[in-house]
Amino acid sequence: MKISIITITYNSARTLQRALDSVQSQTYKDIEHIIVDGASTDGTKELIEDYAKAHKNVRWVSEKDKGIYDALNKGIRMATGDAIGFLHSDDVFYSTDSVAHIARALEEEGVQVVYGDLQYCNGEKVVRRWKSNDFNPCALKYGWMPPHPTVYVRREVYQEVGEYDEWFRISADYDMMLRIFTAGYRSRYLPEVLVSMEVGGASNKNTKARLSKTQEDYIVLKKNHVGAGYLTVACKQLRKVKQFIRKE
Repeated sequence: MKISIITITYNSARTLQRALDSVQSQTYKDIEHIIVDGASTDGTKELIEDYAKAHKNVRWVSEKDKGIYDALNKGIRMATGDAIGFLHSDDVFYSTDSVAHIARALEEEGVQVVYGDLQYCNGEKVVRRWKSNDFNPCALKYGWMPPHPTVYVRREVYQEVGEYDEWFRISADYDMMLRIFTAGYRSRYLPEVLVSMEVGGASNKNTKARLSKTQEDYIVLKKNHVGAGYLTVACKQLRKVKQFIRKE
């Protein structure tokens, strides 16, 4: 099984090398690494050029885009693998076997979606652990979603559910998760940390961003006919509190 890993970047020279090395260090070797750069000006493009010259499994593009979800959609269109997932430019795989475990799960009969656990780090310190669980359709109305950076799906899933909705500025990943997990695809949960992610992100950088996230999440729920509006949004936020408490 060929796995397409998509990394989107914009002025990410400070953190990108760790992400690139993380992909190449995987024991599973049938990987296509797609890098979508938003016309960086800080040396990121030159870093990608050198990386692509050194590794034959790399495909990349550097051009202006309309934001994160436009870049993700470009990557999906470029992908030729049997399954597709994402590793952002400031993230790393938790272990050198992470992709091997994902591929093995996707090769199980009928499995179309695989996901696992995620940890947030501030340098070497783990500050939050997102421990997921086996999918239960009823959990969606209580704000459940898997950690987006750990989700790998067979390519035909994206062909069927469509691309990320670029109308959303922050919550298109939540929208995509609801579209996938309400469509009846068979999923497989891996009870292990798959990705380490640096703290931060567009949805948590300030109060305005958090309010925008809340409003967009509400629209996502209404669009997908899931849950009870702001009550479900509140449940989704409460789930995050548990992630800070239970780090081990």
